[in-house]
Amino acid sequence: MAEVTTVFSEPSKPAKIKKYAPWLLSGPGAIFFLTLLGMPLLMTFFLSFYSFSYSEGIVTTFTFSNYFEVLTDSYFHKIFFRTYGISFAVVILCIAIGVPEAYILSRMRSPWRSIFLVVTLAPLLISVVVRTLGWVLLIGGNGLLGKTLEALGLAESSAGNLMYTHTGVIMALVHVLVPFMVISVWAALQKLDPAVENASLSLGASQNTVFRRIVVPQILPGVLSGSLIVFALSASAFATPAIIGGRRLKVAATAAYDEYLNTMNWPLGAAIAFILLVANVALVMTYNRIMERRFRRTLG
Repeated sequence: MAEVTTVFSEPSKPAKIKKYAPWLLSGPGAIFFLTLLGMPLLMTFFLSFYSFSYSEGIVTTFTFSNYFEVLTDSYFHKIFFRTYGISFAVVILCIAIGVPEAYILSRMRSPWRSIFLVVTLAPLLISVVVRTLGWVLLIGGNGLLGKTLEALGLAESSAGNLMYTHTGVIMALVHVLVPFMVISVWAALQKLDPAVENASLSLGASQNTVFRRIVVPQILPGVLSGSLIVFALSASAFATPAIIGGRRLKVAATAAYDEYLNTMNWPLGAAIAFILLVANVALVMTYNRIMERRFRRTLG
């Protein structure tokens, strides 16, 4: 009996394989991810601790001077405040535009729902640079918007030029990123049971009450996930702020680019890039943690 018990207590090979299956399946992807993304990040991290001299170039001596300069210089403080101010504004506008748009799309009937969904997501098939250049033609000094306002007598020719302004950068970023908000809210709306809304309406609730008390709480996870995506992409955006904002309106990504290619101070550019990465991760994790606590309190 002792021998039989010992034999049956040992796990079989299929059980062992099942136990390590997640690691075996995710291993190749994890190695590929760490090789293509982790190694450049690690090299950038080490580069940020090197010093720089205009006569010698990059000097491989360990120093915190790059981080000290970014964290103490008011010039870089202004750039980071501008970056996150624009990002928060883009998130708010994407919520205001994307949530009603996704809700209206979900209430459409076929084939119009599929057609307008494709129209909404079609800009994702076009390069960000091409879309941003389209905004240059629209909001530039000789653009359609400025000429229209000038023709209507609502503004002078210079007032219609939104290039190199916060408003122009925010408008272009909202156009680029609002499809991501629509996708997130659309995914949450697919889980919404129409029978619950019909039951509420049959019990005397108004359409506004149904939307506020039933629809909004259920699509809130989609709104939160979409806002995280939009915030992360807008805070690290480069092409749109570089084209619309130019050198007058620098953000963190364009500041790092200038340090790399204009002044050739790679260690300082690496420090800016790594601080931007750490700040984005910290803000996203904090936001996610706060929202999780609120969900737990709401759901008991």
